[in-house]
Amino acid sequence: MPGAHVTSTEAIESFRANLIVYLSKTRPILEDACDEVVRARQWLQLDRRIHWENQLRKRTRDLENANQALYSARLANLREPTMAEQNAVLRAKRALTEAEDKLKMIKRWMMEFDQLVGPLVKQLEQLRTMLSNDMPKAALHLSQVLKTLEAYANVIPSAASNPAPAADAKGEETATEGGTSPAPKTIS
Repeated sequence: MPGAHVTSTEAIESFRANLIVYLSKTRPILEDACDEVVRARQWLQLDRRIHWENQLRKRTRDLENANQALYSARLANLREPTMAEQNAVLRAKRALTEAEDKLKMIKRWMMEFDQLVGPLVKQLEQLRTMLSNDMPKAALHLSQVLKTLEAYANVIPSAASNPAPAADAKGEETATEGGTSPAPKTIS
């Protein structure tokens, strides 16, 4: 059986080195991407939601205060409600409506975020797992392949120094130097 003719393992060594460099560059990038998704989710769920819930409570109190001031002005027969008091109520209503709209939007974004980003995050996690588990194993396997090929390349010259007996055209061994011809093989 003829053997493989291995002259160089440089391509495998180069590929292995490039794989290691690739892993060292991509793992931190994937970690950052996954962390950024977590930060965005927390920003929506905690920071923005809590902010607008607090704003909703504050603006509700502001509207109640403005309505109370307007009502007090109407009850006091001393004067008519001023335009400033009426505008304060309108501003407070608009501000409360804005806070309600923002809170609704944040809640909708939280639902959509999980629906839209969830499958992408799953793919990122799969890629991160592959880069963390499978690729280091591949680099180790390439190291073992290199060792095996180098050992194989070192065996070939020693096997070539002990040539096998030559065969003639009929497939029978011929006499070697200083030796006698073996008996012909019979085929039955």
